[in-house]
Amino acid sequence: MEVLSDSKFNSPATRLSENRSYAILGTGALGGFYGARLQQVGLDVHFLLRSDYEYVKKHGLFIESPDGSFRLSHVNAYRNVLDVPPCDVVVVALKTTQNNLLRQMLPSLVKDNSVVLVLQNGLGVEEDVAAIVGSNRVMGGLCFTCNDKVAPGHIRHLRYGVITLAEYACNYLTCGITERMLQVKSDFESAGVLIQLAEDLLLARWKKLICNIPFNGLTVVLNATIKDLISDVHTRALIEQMMQEMVAVAAAYGRAIADDYIEKRLKFIAKMGPYRTSTKIDFDQRRSLEVEAIFGKPLRAAQQAGLDTPQLAMLYRQLKFLDTYYCTNQAIAVLSH
Repeated sequence: MEVLSDSKFNSPATRLSENRSYAILGTGALGGFYGARLQQVGLDVHFLLRSDYEYVKKHGLFIESPDGSFRLSHVNAYRNVLDVPPCDVVVVALKTTQNNLLRQMLPSLVKDNSVVLVLQNGLGVEEDVAAIVGSNRVMGGLCFTCNDKVAPGHIRHLRYGVITLAEYACNYLTCGITERMLQVKSDFESAGVLIQLAEDLLLARWKKLICNIPFNGLTVVLNATIKDLISDVHTRALIEQMMQEMVAVAAAYGRAIADDYIEKRLKFIAKMGPYRTSTKIDFDQRRSLEVEAIFGKPLRAAQQAGLDTPQLAMLYRQLKFLDTYYCTNQAIAVLSH
């Protein structure tokens, strides 16, 4: 497959076409939910699937939500990426553990003025995409939602759903608000999805990692829910230590986090109840964990800045062990049979 480069796409971010089409790479709890919402209001959406393809092709998608459940009896479902038509907005909603597939997926999907919207957790995920399609064809999206795929073609949305949207530039330079951000915002908000626009993608990613790292990691290693962790004095203190480590790393890269940010986030998260994080769901189902994107890259960023982050370092090593012995090895054993 052709790898597109910045030399081919070296103009500033441009407007998208007026009647925008969307490709969803990864029709799981996240991609399936947002893609279905976009199709529900009449947008042209194309879904790439793997294990659920036969079911979704026949039965469509069902979204269970407190905001109103609905079924799409017919969706544009594809098993082969080469069958998906090029689209204006290509949404990457795969787990980062599958990013090795993007070099085969993306080139055939983008048009000259397409944008690739990366809806993934972790640090530096836009860089993987930029290496394929060019940095000015990439936008980052940080999702704040509680979703789970409970059965083939059946996605349960529990609460929230807001997306923070920001442009990507090489070395995570601040881009400001662009016209195409406003266009994507318009599409999602027509579908009832709240969009917050951010001028600095790297700052937005560090802010989310401040929460993702302790809660996604500790729910796995301690076999606990968010409510369990935040209600106990000992684990709450550990969470705050991890959060402070990330504030320090973000500052080392020129991104200052407000002094009251941690306390505000903890108060917000305390209202979420006994929710399982995406990493905990993956672990319970023995799927490969997103250890490198969410934990490994921030740890290496801290080391490169000369900072000691002992809590993150321990959590990373614990998760690597659990991922190897309970997820990766089990997957290999299943495949070998």
